[in-house]
Amino acid sequence: MATKSERFSSLVRVGYFSRAILYSVLGLIALTSAGRIRQGTNGIFQAIQEFPLGTAILWLMVVGLVAYALFRLASPLFDIENQGSDKTGWAHRIGHAGSAIGHLALAYSAFNFATSGSDNGGGAQAAASGVLSVQFGGAILGLLGIAFIVAAVFQAKKGWTGEFMHRIAPGAPSQTRWLGGIGYIARAVVFLLIGWSLVQAGFLSSGSEQVLTLGDAVASLADDGVIFTLVAIGLLMFGLFSLVLARYRIIPELDAEGMRPAFRS
Repeated sequence: MATKSERFSSLVRVGYFSRAILYSVLGLIALTSAGRIRQGTNGIFQAIQEFPLGTAILWLMVVGLVAYALFRLASPLFDIENQGSDKTGWAHRIGHAGSAIGHLALAYSAFNFATSGSDNGGGAQAAASGVLSVQFGGAILGLLGIAFIVAAVFQAKKGWTGEFMHRIAPGAPSQTRWLGGIGYIARAVVFLLIGWSLVQAGFLSSGSEQVLTLGDAVASLADDGVIFTLVAIGLLMFGLFSLVLARYRIIPELDAEGMRPAFRS
């Protein structure tokens, strides 16, 4: 019978596999279908829905993206990857919190497509409008935007330095370093655009319609020619890199009580 730690590891690996599907499809759509990428995140899930067994894939992504988001949320709560509690450590952990929230939003969109065939709930813009309607809502959105910007900085740093290789098990393909390097830098660009849109909506009163989702952020580059193409290729590489992580990422283990994970170096 699988232990709690083994079940935890399996769920996280499903999360990485779901992320691989998401970013691979995003990169391919951006490179091959200008009309669909301009639909933003809805265009991604619509394309997945049209695959053979598309609805089943969407349900797998719902589970996987939620699992990945919870894994990332455990970073600020429990410091499962030993980032520490100094300024740099908390910056990493806050960036992981932003990533968790973003992937929960993607899971919700996947859920809507799996159950109704569309996401008519207004998506990120509707959620942002709801946040802005409460007291201090603008500050909440603005701080979330800062979390995404912090995450973007660390994504770019990971891509440039290759530090992510320390948490990949031996035996990974030799191409892993450059796949991850290119992928992380492209993802940093996307996270920066999402973060800035949240800062504008929250701190600069630009309105909830300003908020970008993953697909929207890529679509916003569509008129930028070379930059758009490079980011699209990079995101496709990040999808392939995520597929490697689904197999070779070193996953923190749950402790003896089966509650708090502890990083396995």
